[in-house]
Amino acid sequence: MSANPKTPAADAPATNALWGGRFAGGPAAIMARINASIGFDQTLWRQDIAGSKAHAAMLAARGIIAEADAARIAEGLDRVAEEIDQGRFVFKTEHEDIHMNVEARLAEIIGEPAGRLHTARSRNDQVATDVRLWVRDALDRLDAGLAALQAALIDKAEANADAVMPGFTHLQPAQPVTFGHHLLAYVEMFGRDRSRIRDARSRLNECPLGSAALAGTSFPLDRHMTAAALGFDRPCANSLDGVSDRDFALEYLAVGSILAMHLSRFAEEIVIWTTDQFRFVRLTDAFTTGSSIMPQKRNPDAAELVRGKAGRVIGALTGLLVMMKGLPLTYAKDMQEDKEPVFDADDTLALCVAATTGMVLDMAPDRDAMRRACGGGFLTATDLADWCVRVLNVPFRQAHHITGRIVRAAEEKGVALWDLALADMRAVEPRITDDVFTVLTVEASVASRTSFGGTAPSRVREACAAARARFL
Repeated sequence: MSANPKTPAADAPATNALWGGRFAGGPAAIMARINASIGFDQTLWRQDIAGSKAHAAMLAARGIIAEADAARIAEGLDRVAEEIDQGRFVFKTEHEDIHMNVEARLAEIIGEPAGRLHTARSRNDQVATDVRLWVRDALDRLDAGLAALQAALIDKAEANADAVMPGFTHLQPAQPVTFGHHLLAYVEMFGRDRSRIRDARSRLNECPLGSAALAGTSFPLDRHMTAAALGFDRPCANSLDGVSDRDFALEYLAVGSILAMHLSRFAEEIVIWTTDQFRFVRLTDAFTTGSSIMPQKRNPDAAELVRGKAGRVIGALTGLLVMMKGLPLTYAKDMQEDKEPVFDADDTLALCVAATTGMVLDMAPDRDAMRRACGGGFLTATDLADWCVRVLNVPFRQAHHITGRIVRAAEEKGVALWDLALADMRAVEPRITDDVFTVLTVEASVASRTSFGGTAPSRVREACAAARARFL
């Protein structure tokens, strides 16, 4: 989650000393208010200081500034970092953003050498670098959170590899599956989310620093040095693209939106499973709440909130796409609006992943309730049809028709398929033998589903071991 320092921002005076040479007067109060981003981009302070230290070291290595000045800059930046980390730094709206706040304080600490830090650099490439670093860290945090969620799901799946429950299509009972198999489906979903995280991280890992305002610089920079110092794979190849690209932020939000959708689907299952009509799982007081008027209520509010918060992340993606769609190259102030949705999405996703992990660890499956739910809906009808294909050697479409008539007979008598008399089945298809009853129980059904990726308990246990090897 983002670490937003809680230090206050001072009121803005009429002028800004860092860019005021071009202007005779100060901005209107409303202009100062709409222009300042320090209220939210102070979140980038660690990344901004790391980028500045790498830039200063490179300038000294290339002989652009003196080694002594670079050393003083590094020492001063360390002191700024310490002040922010300890909550003693006063952010000032007159300095607009995190970059100018840090540089202004650096000047107070070390004096004239601070003015050399911004050589061959613009706030355009500076902020592009900072946000990339921040998003990269956010992706790493998200990946770690998902790994913990997968571990919880795999453990719960393995413990319930043979717990039968109805599988659904159209939210109607379809075929029996195991609870472990069901949970492993989400392990796969979150595995794809982690794959997208890795892809997004790989694509963003290019360094804009040295692109300057938009056209590069006449100073003899070593952009590969700063890229390596900051953990990037390479510098951005085009200075125009380097300062104007926000694909990495969009991709982070796209990854997050798909993840939020997966979390919401699982949350919806928990909401359904905990209803009095299902009772498939129970959550403790740790993840439920009561009612202000109905004392008997136990509401799955954590799951409902995870479900609801998906809209925030998806909305953040939509908002940033709309903001970017009309911007020509290169930088425009609109891009200041890229940070708040990304920061909010990071907080939201981290909270939802943690809450979902907690619910998985907390939930207690009710095996008896899940087994009872398998008694309706004629869940083993497909097993009967498959038996007709294997034993009677009839085409599946004919077997489907035979089974449909037998299901109707069971429905008319008000019994389950496995309780229907053999004579009633033979009235539909005379060749049916009592061997058919070996496939009609839900336990026999799930045990028979031994195809790769199937729901047989033996396969589920194998899949748990394979998932641990793949994901953890």
